[in-house]
Amino acid sequence: MYNSKEASVLTNIANCQESGIILTFDDGPSKYLPQFLDVLEKEGVQAIFFWQTRLLHHNRPWNRVLGDGHIIGAHTQRHPNLTQLSYAQQMHEIQGSKEAIETITGQKVQYFRPPFGQYNKDTLAIAEHLQLQTVMWDIASFDWNLKQDPNQIIENVLTHVQKGSIILLHELEQTLFILPTLIQKLKEKGHHFSTEL
Repeated sequence: MYNSKEASVLTNIANCQESGIILTFDDGPSKYLPQFLDVLEKEGVQAIFFWQTRLLHHNRPWNRVLGDGHIIGAHTQRHPNLTQLSYAQQMHEIQGSKEAIETITGQKVQYFRPPFGQYNKDTLAIAEHLQLQTVMWDIASFDWNLKQDPNQIIENVLTHVQKGSIILLHELEQTLFILPTLIQKLKEKGHHFSTEL
């Protein structure tokens, strides 16, 4: 469980109605993105993607992401640990990411997630200045550590999920492998999927 004491940082959907939860995918856009979109489309689920803009180029299917009802958020340009950077360096990373997404997609970016979940007062001040909502999570799937045991990703989520949870996933091969099962099991537990923070 990740819990921030900062009032400006979202870790779950505080005013969630019923059993809404949010799937979030970090570190794209990856080569697996079209397959992630196929699974989400088949399951009728919308999600939020937090992208490193060094990976975003025009032939990534960003238009399908938006067309399918998903949201693209900023995740910096190069995925540094922001707490190790100066204010100016953080501004360059965060603002550059926001502007790159907006330039390519024509859509305003509302949400930001700091790489590694690491931030400091400068990070939050910059996000506020850029009118970005900082979004963390309350459930880490640990999918990045589970290439050899992808079913544990499902267990990590199902054990802790609750109404209003924001779930941290990544655009990884092992996550793609378990995603249909994860979504089906979450539905069986009575959850529905939202992108409204």
